[in-house]
Amino acid sequence: MSLVLIVDDSPTEQHVMSRVLEKHGFETLLASDGEEAIAIAEQNHPDLILMDIVMPGMNGFQATRKLTRNPLTAEIPVVMSTSKDQESDRAWGLRQGAVDYLTKPVDDKSLLAAVRARLG
Repeated sequence: MSLVLIVDDSPTEQHVMSRVLEKHGFETLLASDGEEAIAIAEQNHPDLILMDIVMPGMNGFQATRKLTRNPLTAEIPVVMSTSKDQESDRAWGLRQGAVDYLTKPVDDKSLLAAVRARLG
């Protein structure tokens, strides 16, 4: 069973995404900001990380950059999931090491397709 870390400062978004993924056989972990995400990723080594961008403290761009440059977490694919829908945001997210970029609101099918594409 694959483990997905959902990083979002909105409890509603966390709940919606975890419910969809768990319904389709994934296990989920939750983090509310970038620093918590890094700590959880180092401890639990999830198979994939869904990363919001706009969060208090360390934002998703910063957290993704740290995760992809950290030998303990560099192999974990990061998929951005954010309301930032500008092409420049998408390009910057991918330059930080994200493997995909979803714009909120993310429908269930798109979320599952992105997760499954990265987990094989």
